[in-house]
Amino acid sequence: MAIDYALELNCIPRQQFGTLGIVERLKAGERAASVIRLFREAGDSRPPSEMGFEMARSLQDGTEETRVVIVQEMLDVAAELDGHGAHCQGCPANLHAPAFGCSGQVNYPISTTAEAWLLERLPGIDQPLVWLLLREGMQANGYDGETARGLRGTPTYFEEKRVRGRDLVEFVISADQIFEMLFLVGSIQPAHAAILLLFFDAIPRSAIEAPDIVAMMNGTIPRETIEARFPFTLAEDAHDDRTIRELTAFLRTLHTAWRLGVQVAVDA
Repeated sequence: MAIDYALELNCIPRQQFGTLGIVERLKAGERAASVIRLFREAGDSRPPSEMGFEMARSLQDGTEETRVVIVQEMLDVAAELDGHGAHCQGCPANLHAPAFGCSGQVNYPISTTAEAWLLERLPGIDQPLVWLLLREGMQANGYDGETARGLRGTPTYFEEKRVRGRDLVEFVISADQIFEMLFLVGSIQPAHAAILLLFFDAIPRSAIEAPDIVAMMNGTIPRETIEARFPFTLAEDAHDDRTIRELTAFLRTLHTAWRLGVQVAVDA
């Protein structure tokens, strides 16, 4: 299970399949490869057309449906993208792979280390403009973390059962509120992406001024200015765990979306 995201720059594959269609086909290929590997490791040499497994899914009425999936069916679905990867060459949204690198994942469970990392990246009161923006944004948008708390009861989603938090002098922000702010708001618009980058110290904020913040929120900063004054500053560290690396890739996608003026679709 994972949080899927995709930068929605208009392109020929997206026009044909849609963002969800591309993601579903990529995931079908990944699942098929994983299942085939497991079968082979168990000494099973049957072709994918003879491999099957049960998949359960929850229905809207609360019941669960189980069906047998043939691995070849997933390979056939994934193969529908064959030939379309050529459109990704040179695409500014193609960040993470030779083809269809406009999409990515943050895999569950979210690590305890990564939750602490996100909390520590938030602005303190010594950075008053960004700190004030964070405080007001949490209040105005009603980020109370309640939705994320409902997921924390199972180790599927979070390693840490307790809710971490950080005291920011006049208010306390929790890891659940951060999760909600990042992943439970639906598609992230360019202006929202810019503010999130500011909150998590992924762009320079030492010289940020009030007019800059207003321009970010209004979406009036041109691409050339973003590239010159607000480059992406997060770099992977050899000591980063899997979740931190994936969060860094997600934030990089937000920066690219801000530069290009397009939204990022998020499915948590």
